[in-house]
Amino acid sequence: MVPKCGYIRRAVAAARKDGPYITELDLSSIPGGADAFEKAALYCYGAATVSFDITASNAAPLLCAAAFLDIHQSSSDGNGLVRRVEEFLAQTGLRTLQNAVAVLRSCERVGPAADELGVARRAADAVALKVCNEAMFPSSSAPPGWWAAELAALSPASFGKVVTALRCRHAGPEVVAGAAAAYAEITLAEVLLLDDPITTTTTKKEKGAGLLEAVVDVLPPASDAPLPAALLCRLLHAAVTVVHAAATTCRDLELRVAAVLDHVTADDLLAVALDAAREHVANTDTIRRVIAAFVERHHQEQQQRNRRASLCGERGGGGAGEEEVRMEKVARTVDEVAAELATEAELPVSKFVGVCGAVPRDARASHDYLYRAVDIYLKTHPGLDEIQREKVCSVMDPLRLSYQARLHASQNKRLPLQAVLTALYYDNLNLRSSSMITTTTVAAAAGAVANNNNKVEEQHSSLARENEALRLELAQMRAYLSATTQQQHNGTANSKGGSASSRALPPPAKKKQKKNKKATSFLSLGLGSVVTRTLSRLNPFNKQGGYWAAKDETSSVSDGRHGNTIRDHVLKPKRRRFSIS
Repeated sequence: MVPKCGYIRRAVAAARKDGPYITELDLSSIPGGADAFEKAALYCYGAATVSFDITASNAAPLLCAAAFLDIHQSSSDGNGLVRRVEEFLAQTGLRTLQNAVAVLRSCERVGPAADELGVARRAADAVALKVCNEAMFPSSSAPPGWWAAELAALSPASFGKVVTALRCRHAGPEVVAGAAAAYAEITLAEVLLLDDPITTTTTKKEKGAGLLEAVVDVLPPASDAPLPAALLCRLLHAAVTVVHAAATTCRDLELRVAAVLDHVTADDLLAVALDAAREHVANTDTIRRVIAAFVERHHQEQQQRNRRASLCGERGGGGAGEEEVRMEKVARTVDEVAAELATEAELPVSKFVGVCGAVPRDARASHDYLYRAVDIYLKTHPGLDEIQREKVCSVMDPLRLSYQARLHASQNKRLPLQAVLTALYYDNLNLRSSSMITTTTVAAAAGAVANNNNKVEEQHSSLARENEALRLELAQMRAYLSATTQQQHNGTANSKGGSASSRALPPPAKKKQKKNKKATSFLSLGLGSVVTRTLSRLNPFNKQGGYWAAKDETSSVSDGRHGNTIRDHVLKPKRRRFSIS
């Protein structure tokens, strides 16, 4: 091996200078152990003629051993050991998820040598790439989530390298959180198996605590990839109650649970306080610390939001409504947990008050659920004195109870006298205020009715005046129409008399009408019967048809056929006075 192994050649040369030809070399620190040294020796003795298998489980140790023994130089035929291992990794070892996980697991046996050569980083990057591909483009032939079981074979340190590789590849939070949750679930199941009360020993508990602490250390930050709330609660319960992990690990899990407390159910949060058998309440301080961490986080976010709003010149920061909704949801969850904790007979007053008082009073829009928890605790602990009962009731505000809750509280004999009096006093104030509001409302309604009546009366009077004016106009119109009708009637009667006399006379000639305007106008007046009888005596008509004219106007009128004038046949009438009626 001396010609092909630089490490042994240098060691033998240094030994020959100092002493005999026989030299002992200590190769216990060779990476990969005896198996890797054996394959390296076979390569040095037989080179290309000796065949040995390179697999995913021995590729990394063999590569590290070759580097340690300084046989990474290729042989004359180009078939060096390092070259053969690199070709295997490129063609087979890092092409599938199973082989990449096997290479990464083999790096765990090598130790820091794999990190120095970069084999572990390459294997972790290959695993991260395959996980991303399976998460985004799952294969139809494999069952969903099959890659989670492959990751479970890794140690926490190797899984931490995979998480780092995922973040370097800018994988989505759901991919990182999914991988971390799958690995944590399998690890948690292993830790709970180590807590078997029959076979559990101190060594196993220490091993489980170390495993859980290592898993928590490599989990991604809550801000980047928050894990499911139920899983975090189970991890916290296992760390605090089952394996008694380190305080730093417990605090880390408490902060992680506080970050997603608005998504935690009452059952998940209650499980944190139970013992390992999940029968009795054993740890309420953890719940109180989790709630306090959430409240502190809420106040910090509110201050940052207000500071940004003041810098931007706005009245209120954006997202304030969402934060209030989150706080109300957490308060509701805490009230439900407190109601469950209140059934524990051995729960001290201080523990109950500490859990209920961890949420500010203003965070609850109504204290009905909190009153329910207080009532359950007082019913479960009937031996409390007046001071202890007042301390229990100090966590709620009677003024924030609904009417039904105040009515129940005023009749509840378990409550201290101060709480009952407060509820009754508040009800009395509400009754007075409601009566005053009712009186004011009635007065306002009466005034409105009076105003409406006045308006109706004014409308009626205006309508009456309009009707009277219309009645007068109608009477005037009737009088005008009657007068007009009478005039038309008189005119019609006169026209009838004139038409009768005009029918007795033949139509005068057109030329004579222009000259004898006075006689025509006289005839057009329509004389009465007296005039008609008087004129009838004159007999002014000729049987052949002549024309009648006045005395002064008929001298020039001649007969059309005989050429004689009318005055030869007309007698002059006597002068008489006529009256026209």
